[in-house]
Amino acid sequence: MKKYASLKKWVRMNKNRFAKRVAFTAGFFFLCAAPGLTRAQSSPPRPVQIPRRLSPVARPARDTGPVDDFAGLKYTDEQQAKIDQIHQNIKSRIDAVEKDDKLNADQKAAMLQGLQRMERGEVYKALTTDQQAAVRKSMLARRAAQQAVQQKQPPPK
Repeated sequence: MKKYASLKKWVRMNKNRFAKRVAFTAGFFFLCAAPGLTRAQSSPPRPVQIPRRLSPVARPARDTGPVDDFAGLKYTDEQQAKIDQIHQNIKSRIDAVEKDDKLNADQKAAMLQGLQRMERGEVYKALTTDQQAAVRKSMLARRAAQQAVQQKQPPPK
């Protein structure tokens, strides 16, 4: 009879261990699944608010095209040949980006903007130091004018 009592005690202990493991596993499962279940039952997302447009008076005046800081410079034949080579190189890369179907519109715009910056940088390197100083002076004057316009405008509400 004693043997049977010890066996009964052992079975009861194993049942308790098994029950604890099942409870722990079930609790862990529901803990992981609960956030997904609550998201599925939540209310539908609110419609996106369309930002109000500023009146035409409050909009900053923008240039219609890119500013050419290199305008008015006189190039030597060697510089002109190098600049033409830079333009052709960048043009072929721009064409490749525009034809690339793997890129979305934002990626293409970023790539094109980067290529244009590279082009300006390479052209700038092809200039003499005096020409570089003139370009820097032109850029600084344009930026100062833009900052003056921005400071005159009242801050947006």
